[in-house]
Amino acid sequence: MKRLYKRIKVATLVFGMGCFFACGPLPKLSKAEKRIIRDVVRAPVPEIVRGETGLATSKDYSIWYERIRPDPPSKGVIMLIMGNGNDALSWPASFVSALIAENYEVVRFDHRGTGLSTSTKKWKKKDPYSLDDMAGDVIAILDTLNVQKAHIVGASMGGMIAQIVAIEHPYRTASLTSIMSSGDVLDPELPPMSNKVVPKMVGAILKYGFFGNKKGQIKRQIVQKKILMGKATGAIAIKPMAEASLYNLRKREGYKLLSARHHYEAILNASSRYEALSELEIPTLLIHGVQDPVIPISHGKKLATLMPQADTLWIANMGHDFPEAALPQIVRTMISNFE
Repeated sequence: MKRLYKRIKVATLVFGMGCFFACGPLPKLSKAEKRIIRDVVRAPVPEIVRGETGLATSKDYSIWYERIRPDPPSKGVIMLIMGNGNDALSWPASFVSALIAENYEVVRFDHRGTGLSTSTKKWKKKDPYSLDDMAGDVIAILDTLNVQKAHIVGASMGGMIAQIVAIEHPYRTASLTSIMSSGDVLDPELPPMSNKVVPKMVGAILKYGFFGNKKGQIKRQIVQKKILMGKATGAIAIKPMAEASLYNLRKREGYKLLSARHHYEAILNASSRYEALSELEIPTLLIHGVQDPVIPISHGKKLATLMPQADTLWIANMGHDFPEAALPQIVRTMISNFE
């Protein structure tokens, strides 16, 4: 009953009408940030996708992926799994480049309902897909690429999917890295998602428009990143983020914001993974921001108590995002876990 009550409470928080009227003040863009966005929109669209691309078939879904290879020899394959409502290009460019510079192949992909991933089946609330289904998308990509084993790295919802891949397919998982995630987001013993973040995220959508112009859509992305930072501080790499957004808007399918709701249903319907995770015997790394306003760090710390073999990295000045200043430390720790 506690779990059911918490599910109802969280669902009401996120999708209730109250979030439309209690958005509160949104982070502001500086004149310099606005100037960068304006200059990016006026400039030629940079080439963001440079790797091998294709579609993997996963039941009724065609999942778009990109495989980026380093100069040989490769040390292995890293599978990146993004969070709720995000596509492949949501990974920071500097993060991807840093992993490739370490001589690893990187595979990133568009979640169901995002980017260039498509489906012959319409999403239905009465018959939604699950996180297990989305973990199946990861395996479908590995099969398509003929990759037998990969380092599975997931952020937020992607961390939950990565956990399922490791649990269900341990022989395909060279290592697990779970970033700003949870083994049971509805754990009644842990604090839930903040009641301040989601209303502000919705407020950003309302302010800049569901289908706003290109500058408005880019501004929404950057304002939402500032919201996800919470109380953490630090500079945002505005230009590469704006360039990725512009590429998405002009050369891909743009942003499909309703996919976040579909992913959210999958998160709420997922069962606890605590017991299965406690039995994992593969190299595991848990990373969490101390100031995470979406999934409190207590979720990461509980995983650490259940997985005593796991390495941990708690980053003081980090919210629910990838701060540029922390990326070198994150990459170094990940590589150490891989090797």
